Amino acid sequence: MSNRADVEVRALDSLRGRLPAPAAVADVADVFSLLGDPSRLRLLVALLEGELCVSDLAEVTEHSESAVSHALKLLRAHRIVAVRREGRRAFYRLDDPHVRMLLDLAISHTAHSEMEHPERSAGRRATP
Repeated sequence: MSNRADVEVRALDSLRGRLPAPAAVADVADVFSLLGDPSRLRLLVALLEGELCVSDLAEVTEHSESAVSHALKLLRAHRIVAVRREGRRAFYRLDDPHVRMLLDLAISHTAHSEMEHPERSAGRRATP
């Protein structure tokens, strides 16, 4: 093996050693899949403004309370949102600053990046 190839193999081995474990990558993918659902994402964006109860979230996102409760249960199980109980009412908030940072970064990214949606333009032909 040449010296250059040896260096490349060592560099790849080093990179491989710095990659997260497959289970950790799967956990990150789970978080992104939760954030990738438009209905759940609307709930989370609403929660950027602060703590809200299920009925307020349902009203602001125009979803049923049942659908909102189901989504919040899933988000809570994955520690995306946290709950505070006050009597019979439950108030939800983003679980920690990391969730807020992910949402803020995603919103900021889409605000300055023109998104191409190949699935939406598949039927259109490009004009020369």
